[in-house]
Amino acid sequence: MVQVIPLFLDCDPGIDDALALGWLFCQDDVEILGIAASGGNVSTAQVLANTLGWLQLAGRTELSVHPGSEHPLAGASEYAEETHGDTGAGYARLPTGGFTADELPAAQAWVRAARAYPGELIGVLTGPATNLALALQLEPQLPQLLKRLFIMGGAFNYRGNTRPTTEWNVSYDPEATKAVIDAFGASTHLPVIGPIEATEAVALTPERLQQMLDRPRSEPWSGFLDQLAEALRFYFEFHETDGHGYLAHVHDPYVTAAAVAWARTQAPAPTQAQPRTQAPASTPTPGLGESRSPSAEPEQDSSPHGAAGIIPWAHKTEKAAVDVELLGSLTRGETVADWLGRWGRVPNAEIIRSLDAEAFLEHLTITLRQGPQHHGSH
Repeated sequence: MVQVIPLFLDCDPGIDDALALGWLFCQDDVEILGIAASGGNVSTAQVLANTLGWLQLAGRTELSVHPGSEHPLAGASEYAEETHGDTGAGYARLPTGGFTADELPAAQAWVRAARAYPGELIGVLTGPATNLALALQLEPQLPQLLKRLFIMGGAFNYRGNTRPTTEWNVSYDPEATKAVIDAFGASTHLPVIGPIEATEAVALTPERLQQMLDRPRSEPWSGFLDQLAEALRFYFEFHETDGHGYLAHVHDPYVTAAAVAWARTQAPAPTQAQPRTQAPASTPTPGLGESRSPSAEPEQDSSPHGAAGIIPWAHKTEKAAVDVELLGSLTRGETVADWLGRWGRVPNAEIIRSLDAEAFLEHLTITLRQGPQHHGSH
């Protein structure tokens, strides 16, 4: 039997968040306990609509989506329409209606999930930290209740993607990020931070996207990928205008996948040896109610099978004391790591410094091309 991994995702779709959602939908051993729709890339109301739309496209309307906070802990919201489009979904056209959010606010949903799976829940934060900071106010024991927290955010000694030295998720709500890192730094497993100097290496190209699409696909996965491609077309154009070339830095799928793959290294070995994310090649599994052609047989499992404790796909990580600048007139929102121990504080985070982007992109491509294999298993 496969060990099921309980997971709570706090995201702000957002185009690379949609990719992360797509990757999660393909994992048969992950139980998504809830999805928090956090304002950030666009308003909370629009992020909520986007999240519901992506889930409806993927046929995952059984999942609970929770509305996040409307604004940061301090100050007014600043959105990123130039990066993700006016709707936050690029050129994608997402369905509306017929699927509504859960009434439970995101902060309370975090607490409910953690209490339901104490010591087991994997938390993944790919948007601003506002909801989780509010959840800590409701339940200060969250760092002890979660198995581990994975955060996409920050820029350490690196140019920013928002202001000169700041990354978007942190810059949107620095107070919340500081509160979360301060609290979770006392966890048994230090929180893992995937900052942009590492995750920018995961650069999706049109050629790689075409590889994801070049395969017989069943519905509704075909519709999900088609709209994902439209969203990414906008993302390619944005990165080109921003001087990076016609490609897309897709930060969130890596941090999400690393969280799940790390959790697998902590679980007892399954009693029946089998790939974790794909069906055995000798027995292709029909997807979402439709049979697959021989050419659509699952490809070899590309997920990492590393040693326990190692962050998957990471070449190098470092533990350090981390803090967030709140007052600087030029640097508010900057993440600072004390690499040399000048503060005399114990490390409160494990920071991904570099990663094997090519290996992860190959894994992401194979996973999304195949689509969900065991969608109805839980």
